[in-house]
Amino acid sequence: MHILCAISRRKIASHIIRAMSRRVHSESPPPRSIKRAKMDHLTLESFKNGVVLAPMVRSGALPTRLFALKHGASLVWAPETVDKAILHSERSVDPVTGVISYNGKSRAIWTTHPIEKPYLIYQIGSADPELAVQAAKTVMQDVSGIDLNCGCPKPFSTHSGMGAALLSNPDLLCSILTALREAMPPEITVTAKIRLLPSQADTLKLVERIINTGVSALTVHCRTRNMRDRDRAMIERLKEIVEFVKGMGKDIAVIENGDCLGVEDAKRVREVTGAHSVMIARAAESNPSCFSKTPLTDVHETLVPAYLRLSKYLDNNWSLTKFCLSQFKSPHTKSNGKAEDKRVRETIVKSRSFDDVVGIAGGWTGEEDFKEIVRAIETREAKVHEELRLSTAEVQQAISSTAADSISTDDVSQSVSILSRVVEARSGCKYITPPGTQNPHPPASGAPLISDAPRLLPALISGQDPLTPTPTGGTPLVTPVL
Repeated sequence: MHILCAISRRKIASHIIRAMSRRVHSESPPPRSIKRAKMDHLTLESFKNGVVLAPMVRSGALPTRLFALKHGASLVWAPETVDKAILHSERSVDPVTGVISYNGKSRAIWTTHPIEKPYLIYQIGSADPELAVQAAKTVMQDVSGIDLNCGCPKPFSTHSGMGAALLSNPDLLCSILTALREAMPPEITVTAKIRLLPSQADTLKLVERIINTGVSALTVHCRTRNMRDRDRAMIERLKEIVEFVKGMGKDIAVIENGDCLGVEDAKRVREVTGAHSVMIARAAESNPSCFSKTPLTDVHETLVPAYLRLSKYLDNNWSLTKFCLSQFKSPHTKSNGKAEDKRVRETIVKSRSFDDVVGIAGGWTGEEDFKEIVRAIETREAKVHEELRLSTAEVQQAISSTAADSISTDDVSQSVSILSRVVEARSGCKYITPPGTQNPHPPASGAPLISDAPRLLPALISGQDPLTPTPTGGTPLVTPVL
């Protein structure tokens, strides 16, 4: 018995040795076909040479972000969420669609989907380093970067010391960024979005402090705190900021925000400013396909039905969906386009749920729309717009040039369409802004940087809120009982 066991052990050992010998001397397997590299996490380069979606309250909903990615947005910013709000939410995952919801007591505070994670920047509204870190840790598993809102001028943000109020408290601003950078793992980027200060010298001092906190990128909204969307963005001031950051020896992207109409117009903006990338807000709110070189026209036919189907499939809130749809507009290419657009809008306005717009949606096949978006995101050749890449010589020329072209108010009023804007930009009018845009307040206006005092009648009297960055959808104000 012992002899048999010994023989068996010797046989087993012999087989093992032969197998190891064959493995050592065997030829390497044939090389696999090279696959497209996936973006595991964002890097400093991820913020360069791109056109990105701005963080927009309400308008930057999940369906809008997905359509922006489908049509070529390099990165997408989620709408600002206040730190305390997300801390009191509960995370849930839809087992069918994969939608991740952070739910409050009565509704979802914020939703996302894994398909957008490689390109998603989550924006925090905060005035407390500890709360900001807690909020970032709450969502970090579902995002690729954290952005601090330092530019929102709306009272709900500034009265708590958040948003644009941080511009006048650089110590707090930088302490939040420093805390975020120290708390987040290296694969999670930390960035900031600011506005210009009235003084360029003060702006540069603030930028220097922000860059030294270790941020991966800095977005500059080229308006001051007291300026609104109707005021022309002062993009000519950004060139000096870009040059200043470069002079610091930091390989940090500076992203321009303000008055860009689309991917083609982004060329003009980058040429004027030397910015590494361009962020789009209002144009994307009107048409998420503006990131494409051939943006959609007749959106009531080419975008609205698909947006409805996708929103229902992802269980997007109806009121939020309705609001986003109300912002869409585009040129009409058909003789009955304007009338049909009006009909679609009126139908949506009167609707109380998705069931009321099935005729516009053309059936609830949102899963197919979602699959189409997934295919577009996964198969696009690169996350950056190659057509925006400027040669080193062109960048240097844009940065070093001291002659800033400008146009008069009369010239601005002549810009009556997107087409004329592009034509005029290519012909040398580099600062032309959208129709209806007015000149910014003059430097000598004495407008205080920190004041939250309304310049018009109170909203309760006028029925309008001029400080709200996004439309209120025409909801009537409640008349107080006197």
